[in-house]
Amino acid sequence: MQNDLSYENVTMRFEGRSGAVQALERFDFQVNSSEFLVIVGPSGCGKSTLLHLTAGLYKPPTGRILLGGAEIKEPGPDKAIVFQNFSLFPWKTVHDNIDFGLRINGIPATEREEQIKRVIHLIGLEGFENHYPRQLSGGMQQRVAIARSFVLKPRTLLMDEPFAALDAQNRQIMQEELVRIWQTQRPTVLFITHSVEEAVFLADRVIVMTRRPGRVKEVIDIAQIAGENHWRSDPFDEVIRRADFQDTRSRIWGLVKSEISVRN
Repeated sequence: MQNDLSYENVTMRFEGRSGAVQALERFDFQVNSSEFLVIVGPSGCGKSTLLHLTAGLYKPPTGRILLGGAEIKEPGPDKAIVFQNFSLFPWKTVHDNIDFGLRINGIPATEREEQIKRVIHLIGLEGFENHYPRQLSGGMQQRVAIARSFVLKPRTLLMDEPFAALDAQNRQIMQEELVRIWQTQRPTVLFITHSVEEAVFLADRVIVMTRRPGRVKEVIDIAQIAGENHWRSDPFDEVIRRADFQDTRSRIWGLVKSEISVRN
């Protein structure tokens, strides 16, 4: 498959009051077009930093990140990001939150309305167009955040622990919903999570990162293990009973745990 995202010897260092922090070191990796890539690793290993670099919010002092062969130098509509805290405008309705990105990108009003209607139907928010975020449950707010990203039809969707703030039931529902929605457009996805089960359920491949400074420790090809009909198309509560799913979960958790357990 064609590489969509390429990380070439990416290093990131932050200067703070207590000294320099090396967040990433020699991060090299290639992501295929339309791949669902999930990144796991110990807290502080540089996962979110990598996502922000990919979004163009930071520029690495060393190395390059390429999207479709062009170096990423700034944010743009081809890269959408979804955070765990929803990041909705509380003073805007569901409709207007989804409309925001379309409007600032100069999409004509008629086309905007068509796209908003399409994505509201896709995400299951009909009847809530005029509600404000405070009137919605956490799961519904995250649906709005996802809709706001998908309506732009980004080439790359960046998701930073998007379901971490949800309860267990809503988290499972949103994992299944994300698969359904992603399959309609198939953007390239970079998804960060601390949940190994979530990673194994969603991913084509899982990157396990080392403790800080973050590097690629190991890559697990979930799609190869899951087989031709990837298990993410089945209900989550059925998939987690599979022996191959549990074996893969244990393997990845062992890799993450070994990084948490390391003492300097």
